[in-house]
Amino acid sequence: MSGTVREWVLPGVLLADSITQVEAADAGACVVSGSHGGVSSAQYALAWPLALAVFNDAGIGKDAAGIAALALLQQQGRAAVAVAHTSARIGDARDAWEHGVVSHVNPAAAALGLLVGQTVQAAVLAAVQAALKRL
Repeated sequence: MSGTVREWVLPGVLLADSITQVEAADAGACVVSGSHGGVSSAQYALAWPLALAVFNDAGIGKDAAGIAALALLQQQGRAAVAVAHTSARIGDARDAWEHGVVSHVNPAAAALGLLVGQTVQAAVLAAVQAALKRL
């Protein structure tokens, strides 16, 4: 894990070890980040209109702090999911992409057909397909 991965793995699918690496030009993308799903991560994800934001649940934590971003993104109608910390390393987007299993989805993500228990790749592909149907 380098902590600096920022790589397009498919058209519209960006891997970023940190959600802080997302830029204006990434608007509309599905971003698989290695970041925890806390409040600070939500602030970065909300800076640009992403099709989907993927976070690590970081073990959930006290008062569900590790997945707080899902509710905050939902307030803006934005899709977000968390990956089980037992399936992918925190801070490692490639590990989330290759091995991650979705542990939590917000209602906007559920509306796209994303489900708890899906692999990250299956969830992201479902989000991409949903976005293409809206075109």
